[in-house]
Amino acid sequence: MNKRHKEWLLNIIGILIVFIFLFPVFWMIVTSFKTQAEIFQTPPTFLPSEWQFGSYQEIMQNDILQNFMNSLLISSLTTLLVLVLAVPSAYGLARFSIRGKELFILLFLVTQMLPATVILTPLFILFNQIGVLNSYIGPILACATLGIPFSVLILRTFFLGIPRELEDAAKIDGCNPLSAFLRIVMPLAMPSIIVCGAVSFFFTWGDLIFSVTFNRSQELWPLTAGIYNAIGQYGIEWNSLMAFATISALPVLIIFILLQKRLVKGLASGAVK
Repeated sequence: MNKRHKEWLLNIIGILIVFIFLFPVFWMIVTSFKTQAEIFQTPPTFLPSEWQFGSYQEIMQNDILQNFMNSLLISSLTTLLVLVLAVPSAYGLARFSIRGKELFILLFLVTQMLPATVILTPLFILFNQIGVLNSYIGPILACATLGIPFSVLILRTFFLGIPRELEDAAKIDGCNPLSAFLRIVMPLAMPSIIVCGAVSFFFTWGDLIFSVTFNRSQELWPLTAGIYNAIGQYGIEWNSLMAFATISALPVLIIFILLQKRLVKGLASGAVK
């Protein structure tokens, strides 16, 4: 097999893999525009015979805007909290000699192995004692507890790859340690910071268990929890359910498309480091 045939084969395999992963997304969007009868039609239709928007109009009447704003608020504040705490923590673990540093890193690794259900009960007891249940604070802190260790581990590896000589040169030019960090290190680490922020946002956007456990009021539920409103009293209305899922996935797709180059750059640079 010559080089050209090998490239064609790899391209075909890549297209097939992309099709397999994107087909559920395509089917979700298409189903949201079908009638309930056409969804159960045999054989199934790949495109609606008659496009209907009633499912979107129906879910718009179920406070989906409130659920959307809840998801946006919780995800944005969680991402901000993760970055504010993870960036200086990762830099400190990478640059300074701290007693017990290896233990901290080990604990961060252990937290990545724990499923959310393991920490659910301890967090519920803690949040009940400090009085943050039935508020946005509970889901934000809970999601941050999983996002911060991941971001610290990723950013620490990147900071270790930045030469100390750059900071030493900045100090010779008159920068103090904080100024050297903000003007030299932060711009270099921005691709990895964007990756950590995006991962934290995506994880929080898809959270369900924390929001339902810590908030009993449906007015505080995000989109993932509000999807219960798309389930009818006498059965599942699949077109409405798929319309709700499409709206839930739309912001994530938009953010990924807008930040695609930066995300790939951050992941690639982190791998090289």
